[in-house]
Amino acid sequence: MGGFFGATSHRDVTIDVFFGVDYHSHLGTKYGGLVYKDPDSGFQREIHSIENTPFRTRFEDDLATMHGCSGMGCISDSDPQPLLMRSHLGVFAVATVGFVRNAERLIEDFSKKGVQFSVRGSGEVNTTELVAALINQKADLVEGIRFAQEVTDGSLTMLLMLEDGSFIAARDRMGRLPVLIGKDDDGYSVTFESFAYGKLGYVDEYELGSGEIVKVTADGYEVLSPARDEMRICAFLWVYYGYPNSTYEGVNVETMRYRNGALMARDEAARGVLPDVDSVGGVPDSGLPHGIGFAYEAGKPFERPFVKYTPTWPRSFMPANQKVRNRVAKMKQVPVPELIDGKRLLLVDDSIVRGTQLRETVDFLYNAGASEVHMRSACPPIMYGCKYLSFSRSNSDYELIARRKVRELEGDEGEQHLDEYADNRTERGQCMLKAICEEMGFSSLSYQTLDGMLEAIGIDPAKVCTYCWTGRE
Repeated sequence: MGGFFGATSHRDVTIDVFFGVDYHSHLGTKYGGLVYKDPDSGFQREIHSIENTPFRTRFEDDLATMHGCSGMGCISDSDPQPLLMRSHLGVFAVATVGFVRNAERLIEDFSKKGVQFSVRGSGEVNTTELVAALINQKADLVEGIRFAQEVTDGSLTMLLMLEDGSFIAARDRMGRLPVLIGKDDDGYSVTFESFAYGKLGYVDEYELGSGEIVKVTADGYEVLSPARDEMRICAFLWVYYGYPNSTYEGVNVETMRYRNGALMARDEAARGVLPDVDSVGGVPDSGLPHGIGFAYEAGKPFERPFVKYTPTWPRSFMPANQKVRNRVAKMKQVPVPELIDGKRLLLVDDSIVRGTQLRETVDFLYNAGASEVHMRSACPPIMYGCKYLSFSRSNSDYELIARRKVRELEGDEGEQHLDEYADNRTERGQCMLKAICEEMGFSSLSYQTLDGMLEAIGIDPAKVCTYCWTGRE
């Protein structure tokens, strides 16, 4: 995943952009970048790895040499960016968020035409450089952005900063990710997470629609290409990715999660399958509000039987070595023995993808003395790897625990009944739950239904992407 923040103003925005980008650190762990535009000194840009050092610490020393009334930056889980590009369209900075599935084919097509790309040690081309090359095929930036979005398979949201300090913001054609504009007395900001500009003194001004392209200056904004009617915004923004304070399409993340947990408990109570437990908790961090909603609706105390120790290893960065990463994941879980020993626990997690880390959490709770561990997922069983963003992407759908269990239970025949397996109320769904419980050590397991999750989000279901669960675009 990733996220960006930009600001253009009649005053210096160095600090605004620095903190605005930092507020997107939960969306990526690999690279951070900043670029500012000053009328006298031109563009100033820095890109750093943030795999072992958080964005704020890594870029703090750069602020002394960077300044401007326009600036932008991004957090990226894939490529170093923003990039500075020069072409017949001028000089501009560009950052992208999304996933271009057909990148290799596009690169091959360009190579046949004699276009060259810089590569990393692995031979990979920076996706943002590829997008810039696509934009440069056309006579102007707007036509180029439209072209880039049309020929890329996946999703593509971007922010460009031009030589005059203005921005062009473009939301993905299907609106899978958000782009919002904020305003203060001196100018405007563009962001992925709405709370980022709110904390900096900007107020809500405008939210781009699907495929919409908008130019933003210090004096206002102008729609360059209108929004499309069709939308497929990612449901995981509310369930998992989004920061609690953010709002997308008028729906706040935290309140959706409370509502989602409550709807799960309501459904279980109506079916008479709500287990008798001593407490309800959430798997930190994004599972906590789902758990709070579940606890209140179920009439059970909400407790935290374990907490994550994050002062030295917060979510926004982890060591590159996988062995150390695994050890850190275990070391971060610190128990509260008084809330575990001899207790019947119910935990709500935002999702269950492969299940590896969750199995370790359950073992950890049993080793600390829990008598029962009931698990709930705040979304339906994930049956398909994501085609559009970075969530649940994998080499094979059979790395996903739900899909793997279907395969083990029924082989090829199971592929014809995935909708049944995804429904807790069907015989096949119950068989899958039992199989996962046996492997993972859960006392019981239940998933939120697709209808329940969509009810919790509360916007037109036709506008929400549910591909990970249904396989339907």
